Amino acid sequence: MAEANVENTNTEAPAGPHLLLFDRYDMTQVTIKDPSIRRYINLKPIVVPHTGGKSASRQFNKADIPIVERLINKMMRNEFNTGEKMKCYNIVRDAFAIIAARTKQNPVQVLVDAIENAGPREETVRLKYGGINVPKSVDTAPMRRVDQALMFIAQGAEKAAFKSKKKIENALADELMAAAKGDVKSYSVGKKDEKERVAKAAR
Repeated sequence: MAEANVENTNTEAPAGPHLLLFDRYDMTQVTIKDPSIRRYINLKPIVVPHTGGKSASRQFNKADIPIVERLINKMMRNEFNTGEKMKCYNIVRDAFAIIAARTKQNPVQVLVDAIENAGPREETVRLKYGGINVPKSVDTAPMRRVDQALMFIAQGAEKAAFKSKKKIENALADELMAAAKGDVKSYSVGKKDEKERVAKAAR
């Protein structure tokens, strides 16, 4: 019963005006298939994905930040985009336009599918026994799954565009579309498989 309530808060629009992301995309049509990460992906309708860090004052409150804004924030991780919020905003907006033109799908749905496919379910930690470090397999927390997926997607786009003629917008669009399909050739899905493979050997 509680899970159904959580699902409704993330997928249904509140009473009031109908808001479209970037004045183009309806976030109320997006569905999250993976129930484990449903409460950590905020799909509340919003026009401009910029909350000014209002939800980051307490631990775990970043789950309240719109998922598109979290992708924008991840794109600021490298030294070229640090602090350039508007630059990353435009990158994500243009990448979404490319995805919509190529796939004829809602790009937010493509982003959610990519997160589901790129988030590792298992990873390793180091335990110390008598001075010896021993790797141990552990389940990945749902919040960390979403964080890791967004990080891998951003890294994949940056690596594809670095010292290349490909623009970062096209690289991000290609990475999202490949990850949404679960393509093992994409950087993010490859990193997820690598983490899970190492964890499986450490069980």
